[in-house]
Amino acid sequence: MARLRSRVEERVWSMLTAAASPEARAKLETLLSIPEGGHQSLLDRLRKGPYRRSAPELVRALGRVEEVRRLGITLSVAHRIPTGRLHALARFASTAKISVIRRLPESRRLATLVAFASNLEAVALDDALDLLDILITEIFSDAARASDKARLRTIKDLDAAAIQLTQVCRLVLDPDLLDAELRSAIFKALEREELEAAVSQVDSIVRPPEDVYYRELAGSYARVRRFLPHLLQTVRFDATPAGQPVLEALNYLREVELGAANAPDPPVTLVNRGWRRYVGTGEDFDLKAYVFCCLDRVRSALRRRDIFIAPSVRHADARLGLLSGSAWNAARPTICRSLGHSLSAEETVAALSRELDQTYRTVVASLPSNPGARVEQVNGKDDLIVTPLDKLDEPDSLVKLRAEVNARLPRVDLPEVLLEIAARTDFTSKFTHVSERESRMQDLPTSLCANLIAEACNIGLEPLTRNDVPALRRSRLSWVSQNFIRNETLVDANACLVAEQNKIALVHQWGGGEVASADGLRFVVPVRTLHAGPNPKYFGFERGVTYYNLVSDQFTGLNAIVIPGTLRDSLYLLAVVLEQQTELHPIEIMTDTGAYTDVVFGLFWLLGYRFCPRIADIGGARYWRIDPSADYGSLNGIARHRINTKLIAENWDDMLRLAGSLKHGMVQAASVMKTLRIDDRPTKLAQAVAELGRIDKTIHALTYIADESKRRRTLTQLNRGEDRHKLARAVFHGKRGELRQRYREGQEDQLGALGLVVNIIILWNTLYINAALDQLSGEGYSIQPEDVARLSPLVFEHINLLGRYAFSVPDSVVRGQLRPLRNPTDALEDVA
Repeated sequence: MARLRSRVEERVWSMLTAAASPEARAKLETLLSIPEGGHQSLLDRLRKGPYRRSAPELVRALGRVEEVRRLGITLSVAHRIPTGRLHALARFASTAKISVIRRLPESRRLATLVAFASNLEAVALDDALDLLDILITEIFSDAARASDKARLRTIKDLDAAAIQLTQVCRLVLDPDLLDAELRSAIFKALEREELEAAVSQVDSIVRPPEDVYYRELAGSYARVRRFLPHLLQTVRFDATPAGQPVLEALNYLREVELGAANAPDPPVTLVNRGWRRYVGTGEDFDLKAYVFCCLDRVRSALRRRDIFIAPSVRHADARLGLLSGSAWNAARPTICRSLGHSLSAEETVAALSRELDQTYRTVVASLPSNPGARVEQVNGKDDLIVTPLDKLDEPDSLVKLRAEVNARLPRVDLPEVLLEIAARTDFTSKFTHVSERESRMQDLPTSLCANLIAEACNIGLEPLTRNDVPALRRSRLSWVSQNFIRNETLVDANACLVAEQNKIALVHQWGGGEVASADGLRFVVPVRTLHAGPNPKYFGFERGVTYYNLVSDQFTGLNAIVIPGTLRDSLYLLAVVLEQQTELHPIEIMTDTGAYTDVVFGLFWLLGYRFCPRIADIGGARYWRIDPSADYGSLNGIARHRINTKLIAENWDDMLRLAGSLKHGMVQAASVMKTLRIDDRPTKLAQAVAELGRIDKTIHALTYIADESKRRRTLTQLNRGEDRHKLARAVFHGKRGELRQRYREGQEDQLGALGLVVNIIILWNTLYINAALDQLSGEGYSIQPEDVARLSPLVFEHINLLGRYAFSVPDSVVRGQLRPLRNPTDALEDVA
């Protein structure tokens, strides 16, 4: 096996090396050399993406794309090389020291550089477009703020002019004033010059509702000119049918930049009502206004994936990989069976109609006996009033049991927890070398656990470094961090921990793994970075990210995504659910209101999930019906909106195709969600998915208000997610709890390590809670099953999270034994 693995590695290297011409190989070798008078190699420069939010930085990012292209690496053999191997080699080149890469054998060194160069173009293009989106947003936001400030400065002048014009209007509306006397009466009350000045003042201040702040935008044109020519020259966009007007405008601007003598007339399809008065036509055509109009539409088209680029990861064609043609025809029956849907749209609509009708009638029948919901008249309309749930009291037996269990949990330092779980589960074996998958060394688990603590506690390597322990020397820790800790290995290790937690009988009294909740944890990012966004509520004057994670009813974290700023959770909910790789397969997903949209309801129903958000003001939500003549008694007044079943039937095949492609991982869930956004120009498919979602949303809302146990279960699961966030906050205590990673990959790796360490603590607590319950039972203590179901492994007062980092563990624990439980009569000392 070792010889076979070695031959496979060498074959991959030779295939990659053969893909580069002799000229390209020479250029690749120059990546490792430092130019005369320079301080860093070209490879170092290419590895550093943009992080400043400025036009010169965008020019530099576009120049980085050009430098990669000049290397001339095109991988015609890419389809024959596993993507994971290609990315592993590229990641090694992007993290390893130059001296380490230089010492590699020639074939492996060239293969590593080829993989890096071929992967870097997509990364560089994505970085450039992320920065473009940020710059356009800042330019338009600055213009809006400047407009607001200008209006505030002139508000007194506007008031004075409005008062004068109001006097004139009163005279016009006076029924006792004859028409022949009107003009003289107006000029008697107000001089002509005063009236003209008032009209002129209002014209100069008042803006139309759809105004685009062009007067303020014009001052940023020099900033746009810094990057626009480079953008048009470097990036080649493509478009869906919806994005064709934007693509035509970009092509026109490229022709203008090239100075074409016979440039075509500017395409004006993209010029909407707000821009038309500024762009003009014919001799009045304003190119500057047209540029800003184009940038405005480029921003929205990029976000909706109406325009895209290749190669790319984050800005690729959202339809790429979508089943179509003969492939879809062949897969349709299998996908329908796996999703539990009928091929017939009519059968599906009929079944949904029956379910919705029955739900309405059941809820109406139970409404008189439901103390938590009632229908009242508000402003002449029926309104559904839902009473909030009262806090569930804790019985004395639960309080005593929790105290008895917590008193028995051993006091330990965090490193001991990690080493003990490593000995029990061998999760550290999932951390493989970035290029030599079987490479191991002595005491590697100790080095891995130290790195995980450095990342999860946000303290860096310095507090963990010990020169007298080989596994904890700085050089060793740094090497392990570069070569073993990355997103793929963190995901594999997390799956191992989730599986171990699921084996414990106690855990199944908390949940069977069929339920999960998603919520976001906010982190301030005080360093310069593109992958962060503003939100004064959470980040003050700084920017930050959201660590959006999926938590099972067994308290374990299943998956997480790092989101810049506080973008709407609904854009990422589907991705965090579909892309989780543990043995648990939750089918009921609970969230707060932020992740709820009609499209999310529709997609989750298509994929076989039950979406159960806690909707704020659920009584005031829209309730939909299919049968317009159905009598739903007291709910007739709220069931005012009608489902367009014809739209569902017309797009049923496309919806099945989309759901099948998502289920099989052939398209990116986040990109699909962005294309299905319901805004001013929704696609027919997006409208159809939303219509389908409205049916499922109405069924959920009706059962939610009628079933107190459902509301209680949702609240309990969401509270588990909140408590898990408290534990994560306590662990991530270093550097004021701020995330100081500059690049997306670094943020993902560090927060991935945080999620892994939290799962380790949860597993450790679960093992000892189980042992404590066994001891109590052996002592004759009366334990109620309902009390056990309300215990939580999210306690951490007995774990020292800071101060002492001695990586040692008792020999008995290494052999698989548990630590002795504490005597509950001993006082719980402060472990801070």
